Amino acid sequence: MTLKARITEDMKTAMRARDSGRLNAIRLILAALKQKEVDERITLDDADVLGILEKMLKQRKDAITQFAAAGRQDLVQQEQFEVSVLQHYMPQPFSPEEVAALVTQAIAESGAQGMQDMARVMARVKPLLAGRADMGQVSQFVKARLGAP
Repeated sequence: MTLKARITEDMKTAMRARDSGRLNAIRLILAALKQKEVDERITLDDADVLGILEKMLKQRKDAITQFAAAGRQDLVQQEQFEVSVLQHYMPQPFSPEEVAALVTQAIAESGAQGMQDMARVMARVKPLLAGRADMGQVSQFVKARLGAP
């Protein structure tokens, strides 16, 4: 079953269970997926769906920070609930050791010698780590391995 089909089935389950909070969060996900399909006139595969979910997670985490700074605990709780629903569809994240091993392998395979080769390394690791690691942290790790000043 594709990820999109799984999300749709979960929406039906939430409707039957009358779980309005979960239903609203899933509808937000499906709306974002549908918007992408309509805008680009494509059918999303699982990798595309994961990319959209990652983007939505990042948006929710940024919103949590802003709402917490503004003292809006009610909105923080709502965003945290949406984050939990979104994370339910994300694959199991890689451990730091697994990320390190993949980055080391990508550096060896690409023949990277320094910072000028960072784009080649990132191009190799991004498809492997998409949805399973924070790419900002991966980027920092690659910089450290390539000897960034």
